[in-house]
Amino acid sequence: MLTSITPLGERGRGQRWATTSAWLMAGHLVGGLALGAVLGGVGAVGRRLAAPVDEPMSTSIIGVVVMLAAGFDLAGRRLPGRRQVDERWLTTYRGWVYGGGFGVQLGFGLVTVVNTALVIAVLVAGVLLPFGDAVVLGVVYGGVRGLGATATGWVRSVADVRRLHRWLDHSERAARWIVAGLGAASAIVAVALA
Repeated sequence: MLTSITPLGERGRGQRWATTSAWLMAGHLVGGLALGAVLGGVGAVGRRLAAPVDEPMSTSIIGVVVMLAAGFDLAGRRLPGRRQVDERWLTTYRGWVYGGGFGVQLGFGLVTVVNTALVIAVLVAGVLLPFGDAVVLGVVYGGVRGLGATATGWVRSVADVRRLHRWLDHSERAARWIVAGLGAASAIVAVALA
């Protein structure tokens, strides 16, 4: 998906990359907002039905989940599921339609391929946080995912696409270690401060 929406690809489809990628980013934010609202709503209902979890306990739970998810990722494990966005949209709809539609699906994060177990930590945190904080978490989550999807603005040729694929293949393992390490380190700090 990351390499489907590039200036080269959009030009070939008669679309403008800037327009499509702007809608893609907006969709990511809307999808993240929806995810945060759902998680915050589930958490609010849960707090009404059961004894609320205090803040230090919530922080500890989230920290443990982040550390377990980071370990899962570093062990090279994958979550089940292979559904991706429908690439037929690229040739059926205008750029703003597939940009926004793909963005919402990817920003929500659970209706497409989930490439990291750290998403589970987002889910747990969203349910444990107050509603407003869960919504903010969802928007940030969607926005961060969107940054990756809109970072292809430099791709102008087939050679650039090849370079991008080589770079993605080459950097995948390092990226997993960096993200998992940052997640685990922030979890340790959060639990220590709780």
